[in-house]
Amino acid sequence: MQRKAVRRRVLPGIAMLTALTAGLTGLTGCTSGNGVGDDTDSKAGDSSPAPAPAGKYRSLPAPCRAADGKRLKAMLPAADSLTDEQRAQLYAGAADTSYDGDRHVGCRWTAQTPEETRLLSVGFERVVSYDRTTMSDDDKARQVYVRRLTDAHLPFPGPTPSPSTSTGASTAPSTAPSAPPAASAPPPAGQSPSPGAGSPSAPPPELGSRVIEGLGTEAFLEDKLSTAGASAAQARTVRIVFRTSNVIVTVEYSVQPALPGTVPASPETQDKARQLAQALVERFND
Repeated sequence: MQRKAVRRRVLPGIAMLTALTAGLTGLTGCTSGNGVGDDTDSKAGDSSPAPAPAGKYRSLPAPCRAADGKRLKAMLPAADSLTDEQRAQLYAGAADTSYDGDRHVGCRWTAQTPEETRLLSVGFERVVSYDRTTMSDDDKARQVYVRRLTDAHLPFPGPTPSPSTSTGASTAPSTAPSAPPAASAPPPAGQSPSPGAGSPSAPPPELGSRVIEGLGTEAFLEDKLSTAGASAAQARTVRIVFRTSNVIVTVEYSVQPALPGTVPASPETQDKARQLAQALVERFND
């Protein structure tokens, strides 16, 4: 008789729990609808911005194979005394130490002849934004490029000049009228004219450092000439830095004659470095 009494008290409790569960399920169904509606409502209230797109490049090419052999031989002439094995080793280059081949790699070459020493280096850096909710990989790479441009003490490129200011006249105000060009006086009778700027004996022009166009997304060039010494020749180093999407490329080319008094030509050194840089741009575009 006592066992039956206990069973009567338990059964009403189970029934009440079942009824409460059914009631809660019904309320949930009335307020939320189906499962798809729940996801839609929660996403509609999410105001977090979509992440910026990743950079175009996810990896880097092998820097020691970035330049073709013909171009390397033109930039780095080998001494006649080198064996075939030594020539192959020269043009193979030496890779820089890198702990992350997908982020930063480089390669260096050295060529020595009795007349001069030439050095070449190529470096690739893939820039990644660690917070793409606020900045894309490309924008981060542009920040790095602008910082290097500033370190080179070069002016940031401004807007394209209007047609009225692109005729070659300076846009800076002038405080005094410019003097007319002075006419050169003719040489005395029986005396030949002195060599001018167009004479073959005149030194080549200095092109200088500057921002350059038509090379990747944006680029600049540095041209530095070491100080002349009594026993040391002047070395010219041309460094080109350009950005293509989220990759920054650096090309550095140096020429140092063996004898003092010989100055490497600015146009030739810059032209060789720029041709290599243009070839690297095309390699990234392939």
